[in-house]
Amino acid sequence: MLRAVLFDMDGVLVDTEELTFLAARQMFEEHGIAVTQKDFRPYIGTGENSYIGNVARKYNFPVDIRRDKKRMYDLFGLLARGRLKALPGVRDFIAACRDKGLKLAVATSADYVKMMINLRETGLARETFNVLINGQHVTHKKPHPEIYLTTAAELGINPDQCLVVEDAVMGIEAAKAAGMKCLAVTNSFSRKELSHADWICDSLVNYPREALEW
Repeated sequence: MLRAVLFDMDGVLVDTEELTFLAARQMFEEHGIAVTQKDFRPYIGTGENSYIGNVARKYNFPVDIRRDKKRMYDLFGLLARGRLKALPGVRDFIAACRDKGLKLAVATSADYVKMMINLRETGLARETFNVLINGQHVTHKKPHPEIYLTTAAELGINPDQCLVVEDAVMGIEAAKAAGMKCLAVTNSFSRKELSHADWICDSLVNYPREALEW
């Protein structure tokens, strides 16, 4: 029986892919390195350490994660001002979950600072969610299931009673490895790439009703 819905953030609640790339690109440019959006695609949804760390390795750049990630977040915060809003259908989907008495959580691979920028700029009050878990709460990032298992434990809900809403291939793998059902939204990847999810929709505006009725 479904008792909780766990939301990935980037690409599910809000679309930050372009702004995150622009911030990362500017950070790399400040070090004299020209990167492309394609460089980052395999690491979407895996957290910023992986997102910038793997691209840094590709260009043989000795990244200082603490320094360079802070710079990227500073740039992201500036770029995000007045430019982010909740994706279509998000507020109605959350309301439908609340009407069913489900607990809600954010489980994002992003760090606390980015999570809070996203919530602030989209106007999604932190009180909307029973639990907020970010990448700094876990050791192993997606596709490892730790973030979803940690979130379920914080909610006090069994994993097999949780629905994960994801947009990334790595996130679906994490949800399934945690023993949870998954609804995928095609905001970042194609239906074919997301085919391991239990349900797939193009927007939460037209989410499959059966995803909340089990």
